[in-house]
Amino acid sequence: MRPLSKVAKEWWDYTTLDNNVLDEAAKLTPKDILDLQRPGFTVKFYDTRDEFFTAEALEYINAFTSSTADNPKGICGPIGPTEQLPLVARIINDLQIDVREGHFWGMDEWVVNGKTADETFPLSFKKADMELLFNQIDKDLRMPDEHLHFPTSENIDEFSSSFDEITCMCMQGGQGETKHWAFNDPLERKGPYKDQPPTPEEYRELKTRVVEVHPMTMIQNARTSGGGVVTNIPSTAVTVGPQETWKSEQVSIWHPGWHDNPFGIRLSAFMISHRIADSSVPMSLLADHPNVVFHYLLPNIGSCSVEMH
Repeated sequence: MRPLSKVAKEWWDYTTLDNNVLDEAAKLTPKDILDLQRPGFTVKFYDTRDEFFTAEALEYINAFTSSTADNPKGICGPIGPTEQLPLVARIINDLQIDVREGHFWGMDEWVVNGKTADETFPLSFKKADMELLFNQIDKDLRMPDEHLHFPTSENIDEFSSSFDEITCMCMQGGQGETKHWAFNDPLERKGPYKDQPPTPEEYRELKTRVVEVHPMTMIQNARTSGGGVVTNIPSTAVTVGPQETWKSEQVSIWHPGWHDNPFGIRLSAFMISHRIADSSVPMSLLADHPNVVFHYLLPNIGSCSVEMH
């Protein structure tokens, strides 16, 4: 029987893994992380923030400019990180790039009192996408609103089916402290998953859905976006799922170094490289995706050595 979580006993998470896996991941140096590359899993390092976020922004430009009316394409993007979003608008406007045929999917959104948060909610992800990116693009260059696909608890099937109608060239993501992308958190430890987490096969069957947010994710979002006020963070959200992720041509994960910690950004790479898929570490399930890229801001990789503060 697997151990209880050290941080949230009613949930699955990475602390329920075999300690040997955790210890091996913690030892990795930056060179070791590069050496984890294999066919289907690429690692890229960037020396500066400018390089890092410009490269992330260019994935948007590439997806938008690859789309045509006859062959629609797009990118699915996160809130967290967000620093790339104004850069996308700046590049489009300064170079006068026509992106009217491009498509975009938001990854997720908060659900408050049973209803999807709208743009009046301060923590709304759609609000951030619109204010930081799409409302900043010149109107004669920007795609129409119907090309912007945001998940809601009311349009789950429509949102999911759009990944069959439009090619998602790239699903971007950050990595949360539960090793999630979007809100694909580990599940609660109850029902059929009381003693064992879902198998990788079971977890990969999940599609866009409303989820209960892991306690660690609530704390993380409070830390990164809400000034630490955990009580302002909703406990439910609607999120893109593994089904839609596996319909995307590439999964591109960006590690600036302040969403997850030095240990976490090592653990997921180690598990993907060695094909250790375990749903208590949702990011590890990408071991079975054919095209995954991890991007690291090199100065912020840090180490897992003890340093008292």
